[in-house]
Parts: sequence; C-alpha cells; structure tokens
Amino acid sequence: MRSYSIGELAREFAVTARTIRHYEEIGLLAPQRRGQTRVYSPADRVRLKLILRGKRLGFSLEESRDIISMYDPAHDNRQQLRRLLERVREQRRILEERLREMRTMFDELSEVEAGCLEALGEPATKETVRNRSK
Repeated sequence: MRSYSIGELAREFAVTARTIRHYEEIGLLAPQRRGQTRVYSPADRVRLKLILRGKRLGFSLEESRDIISMYDPAHDNRQQLRRLLERVREQRRILEERLREMRTMFDELSEVEAGCLEALGEPATKETVRNRSK
C-alpha cells in the first residue's frame, strides 16, 4: 500500500508541515508512526484533501470534522447526509450574501474611480467604463 510522508503531503497540497501536524493534534488526522516518523495512508491523504476543501468552502475545522465523520459508506447515512445538505445550503446562502456585498463594494469602487478620473480630467479606462455600465 502506498504511504506518504508529511513533506510529500505538504508539497502536494501546498500547506506547511506544521499545518498537517496541527490537524493531527486536533484529531483530524491520525497517521501511523514508524519510530518518530509519521506515515500517512491513502485514507489520510483523502481526509487532508477533504479538510482543505472544507476550509476553502468556508467550513470551520470543527464543521469539517463533523462532515468527514458523517461519511461511512458501510452504514445507512441518510440522516447524516441530510445534515450535511443543510450545512451546505446554509454555507451557500452565506457565500451568496458575501458575493452580493462584494459586488456592491466593487460597483462603489468603480464609481469612486470614475469620479477621481473625471476630477483629474483623465479618460476612463475600458475597465472603468465596463464596470460602470453593469
């Protein structure tokens, strides 16, 4: 069976070894040990990938832990999947609201930029014109 060192996983996922050790310290990862060396299995690699995906999607480490622990293909996990679906939908609502806020801020910045350019007597850039017409 393929195994991975902490350095290999750190390079593959562009995180520090310290980050991976932190996930181990809080119980998200549980590599085997050969003496003082951590040996990560393919399952550990998948867990790390899921942790990082959850983080990227805006889930806390605790939420990621819950989500990962919900998945057990050997058992009927319909109830867990429904909870996960609720969390995913809530996270989507949060991200949609942030996106609306960011679009509003972007539009406001475009207006300020256009006003500055006008006050300076400089022509608006193509980007400024495009952003103002949205």
